[in-house]
Amino acid sequence: MIMLEVEDLTVHYGVIQAIKGISFQVQEGEIFTLLGANGAGKTTTLKALSGLLPKTQGKVRFRGGDITTTPSHALPALGLVHVPEGRRIFSGLSVADNLLLGAYHRKDKAGIKADLEAVYELFPRLAERRKQDAGSLSGGEQQMLAMGRGLMSSPKLLLLDEPSMGLAPILVEEIFRFIQEINKRGTTILLVEQNAHLALEISHQACVLETGQIALAGSAAEVAADGRIQEIYLGAG
Repeated sequence: MIMLEVEDLTVHYGVIQAIKGISFQVQEGEIFTLLGANGAGKTTTLKALSGLLPKTQGKVRFRGGDITTTPSHALPALGLVHVPEGRRIFSGLSVADNLLLGAYHRKDKAGIKADLEAVYELFPRLAERRKQDAGSLSGGEQQMLAMGRGLMSSPKLLLLDEPSMGLAPILVEEIFRFIQEINKRGTTILLVEQNAHLALEISHQACVLETGQIALAGSAAEVAADGRIQEIYLGAG
């Protein structure tokens, strides 16, 4: 089943065309990675998909329904959740309160409680620090919190923007293991990531953006084996 279908997506920043008519599909159950050098349009694509940026043209369908003009605040209830670049946690609130904010649109108290326990089971360090202010967490723990908050919305599709940014290598590998585990537990993932090598290792499908266009696409193995990725990336990742 096609979880997400993007057709001819075009996005402008003023007169600048940031995304130039890209099309791709994310299948249910997979990890799909958007790669590209800085400024290629990866984050812009996610923001457009989640309604944070207006689309100049194109169509976006999610689980068969047209969400091209659906406002961002309505998407979590449909099952599409965006974990933004930079984590965007609420530093002055406790870890537990940050997580519960992820379930703001839900009314199923038993389900919320079960999902909270599942997040604590997945991220034991969050369980240990549930009463601490989120601002007191390390960078890696804050990324775990941002991902956990996203999971509290009970997503079908999780948009993850640069989850490894700014983290030490040992923490990066840990975050990627969590991404794999989230996927194994049934959540489809659209990942934007600067670390091409690790992202391709855990992904099923991938495409590489270059100046707002898709320069390369296919299975993760095909993209990893294509010599053009080094030219596009200028050795990054």
